Amino acid sequence: QVQLVESGGNLVQPGGSLRLSCTASGFTFDDYVIAWFRQAPGKEREGVSCISRGDSDTRYADSVKGRFTISRDNNKKIVHLQMDSLKPEDTAIYYCAAENAQWCWLRGSYDNWGQGTQVTVSS
Repeated sequence: QVQLVESGGNLVQPGGSLRLSCTASGFTFDDYVIAWFRQAPGKEREGVSCISRGDSDTRYADSVKGRFTISRDNNKKIVHLQMDSLKPEDTAIYYCAAENAQWCWLRGSYDNWGQGTQVTVSS
């Protein structure tokens, strides 16, 4: 049974940083691509970043390029999303997603999802 648990969400001031974590269990982590999505109130879900098997390929939404960094530790079965220079428009619930595939994607859906963690950027 695939389980994904997000953590690290918090209230932060504009310009601040947060590191989100997605801890996985119940599947062969190395075989899965992992993605981060977010959804703000009244807005559609947006793909933020993803990482393919063995971290050979990473992708970012244009809105977060240069500010967010995704990484994975296959031994610990965890994916981090380092978020720097946060803006109020980054406020959303952030979700971790996973699927058994070679290459990740930011548009469309994934088979498995976590419950989400709230990120609020406000002064």
